[in-house]
Amino acid sequence: MDSQRSHRPGPPALVVVAHGSRDPRALATVRALLDRVRALRPGLPVHLGHIELNQPLLPGTLAALGDREAVLVPLLLSRGYHVKQDIPAMAAAAPARTRLAAPLGPHPLLVDTLHTRLTEAGWRPPATDAERRATAVILAAAGSRDPDSATDTGRTAALLAARLGVPVLPAYACAATPTVDAAVRSLRARGRHRIAVASCFTAPGRFATECAQAAPGIAADPLGAHPLMAELLLHRYEEARATRRATEPALAATR
Repeated sequence: MDSQRSHRPGPPALVVVAHGSRDPRALATVRALLDRVRALRPGLPVHLGHIELNQPLLPGTLAALGDREAVLVPLLLSRGYHVKQDIPAMAAAAPARTRLAAPLGPHPLLVDTLHTRLTEAGWRPPATDAERRATAVILAAAGSRDPDSATDTGRTAALLAARLGVPVLPAYACAATPTVDAAVRSLRARGRHRIAVASCFTAPGRFATECAQAAPGIAADPLGAHPLMAELLLHRYEEARATRRATEPALAATR
């Protein structure tokens, strides 16, 4: 029995796929987040690969795994070109046996983290009906030309609005509209003058900083290495593993 147990293959490696940033705070944040994941799941092989700008790059991380099995979890908050094109292309060129998990958003754990960061920044629920009518939140995100990205960000905004009890309007740093400035003007035109900005960014960087600077009031920190983000990464990992296990019997039956 002990011999059989010693030869039993371990779990697939978890490869967290980050975008990469020229801001050194981003890499430090991502590494801190991976440390949280390792603390939650001792014994699980956890690796990092970047799409661009930072080492290690994803192709190098996958090459180092050889032909091992791995689940790639994008440290991205919506679908878009990186999730649909870049990451699958890099995975297809590697010898590792890979499966791509869904991006982190939309998901209730992401909304929990956004809510927590807003609260940490000083956001409080409206105390009166008049305050409620004057309150709104802007969900600042990176932006993408892919319509699925806007759909996912819109769903995250809707979940956050349900949590907060006030309107939440998505806004973008690039490649999509409205910008945070335009969203602020739109909300003020509707009589919403008590405006906070929730930061739908995984780590500090240029886009997160620019969006925070455009906030007329409270601006939350990026999601960062919050413990709930570590839980969400592991949830996406297990979700992808469960999908593979469910499809394997059907695939075997067709052979």
